[in-house]
Amino acid sequence: MAHGPWLVVGLGNPGTSYADNRHNLGFKVVDELARRFGATFTAARGAKGSAARARLGTGPGGVPGPAAILLKPMSYMNRSGSVVAMTATYFAIPTQRILVVHDDLDLDLGRIRLRFGGGEGGHNGLRDISTHLGTRDYLRVRLGIGRPPGRMDPAKFVLRSFTAQERDEADLLVARGADAVEETVQQGLEAAQLRWHTLT
Repeated sequence: MAHGPWLVVGLGNPGTSYADNRHNLGFKVVDELARRFGATFTAARGAKGSAARARLGTGPGGVPGPAAILLKPMSYMNRSGSVVAMTATYFAIPTQRILVVHDDLDLDLGRIRLRFGGGEGGHNGLRDISTHLGTRDYLRVRLGIGRPPGRMDPAKFVLRSFTAQERDEADLLVARGADAVEETVQQGLEAAQLRWHTLT
């Protein structure tokens, strides 16, 4: 892969009232990555976001893993794009090295799928990012949250917290999502897909 940092974007909504919502899994994954590697979030320069520098994992002989900017847009989910585009421009990160972590209604709770490009599947955060980047060609780590029960509006469902019965699965999903990010930037998309599309 080309040299240079990665931009790992976790999608969510800012504020304590949203913190445990299904829609905030992206935030939780980048928080977990920051915790693992001792990174600290600060206000992103020139953009409404929170960013941290990290080296993801370790290479052969204990060499630090790939450099990454971890980003949490703080402009609410459906306006994430400008923060992502500004941060990518500032750090001169090409779209091929942008990885977006987000919740996905079309996957059962706990499932993880990785892909490059494609549609947004009705996800407003992805749609805004694609608009501001001018392309859909960036990596995604999709975290399954399942479909809403009965006739519940999906927009309301994603803003609900996980139930007590789902909590352990959701916590495991965050940890596995962070693992999937690490493996994608270290080993490449195909190798990571081979593992995660078989495992979950």
